[in-house]
Amino acid sequence: AAENGHEAIVKLLLATGQVEADSKDSWGGTPLSEAACNGHEAIVKLLLETGQAKADSKNKWGETLLFCAIENGHEAVVKLLLATGEVKANLKDNQYRQRLLSWAAYNGHEAVIKPLLATCQVKVDSKDKWGGMRLLKLVRYHS
Repeated sequence: AAENGHEAIVKLLLATGQVEADSKDSWGGTPLSEAACNGHEAIVKLLLETGQAKADSKNKWGETLLFCAIENGHEAVVKLLLATGEVKANLKDNQYRQRLLSWAAYNGHEAVIKPLLATCQVKVDSKDKWGGMRLLKLVRYHS
């Protein structure tokens, strides 16, 4: 229900008291991660308000909710997650060692770059796993 944006169903399930808002599937995904990755702002807010769902949780590959929301350009979800104060805006992904800011720039998601920069946590001059400055490469690639 969370993955597909069915807010009313998520509310009904949570109201039963028999559903764990932070339960994980075999991939390490949670209702919150599914809602965040798919841009379902109202469900993200609802799950965070339960106090059970963790804004800084990771899947089995070590990807955070914030990474997924940034990669998919979900500005409202990015802002909600950053507002919790629980997430780190300057993390690197596990595979390419790219900062979240680099992924936002690579995917052309200007709307999620602004809240990342506003945290004052991001390092604009960070290097990727090959020693290159990813943002500089992106500027060259997109110009």
